[in-house]
Amino acid sequence: MIAARGRDGDVTAYPLGENHHEGGVLRRTSAPAEVSARTREQAQTIVARILTSLDYVGVMGVELFELADGRLLVNEIAPRVHNSGHWTLDGCEVDQFEQHIRAIAGWPLGPVTPLAHVEMENLLGDEADRWPALAAEAEARLWLYGKGEARPGRKMGHVNRLRPLVD
Repeated sequence: MIAARGRDGDVTAYPLGENHHEGGVLRRTSAPAEVSARTREQAQTIVARILTSLDYVGVMGVELFELADGRLLVNEIAPRVHNSGHWTLDGCEVDQFEQHIRAIAGWPLGPVTPLAHVEMENLLGDEADRWPALAAEAEARLWLYGKGEARPGRKMGHVNRLRPLVD
């Protein structure tokens, strides 16, 4: 979950994303995740408690694991905008980067309403060379980071694939 806390203590959380890792590296995030209302509310409560307890201002990524009994366990706290929130660039009214600036500048936090379902895929190493084909996909939004050398496992960019939200 990606969330933000403003200087005024206001907390807002983006819809949960479901992450898929390979070899210890984030490969894909699907958001909003298809989870129960109970799971969504539990995640929001946990994340708000973390941000508030730390008196944190800005955007934070919180990785949660869902246990077999439905409880959520915090695995990682990332006190910054996070790769698993890159889907917000094309999928929400206000993305995580703008939200971070709003929070630290003392501006009101913006709406985190999802505009689409997004499948974010990291482009590792020479996978970024696929950019012409990716850019040709109508539903794809391509983000290349401008890094020089493509090395195996290095995040060179990502692609967000959008599809309509389904109620």
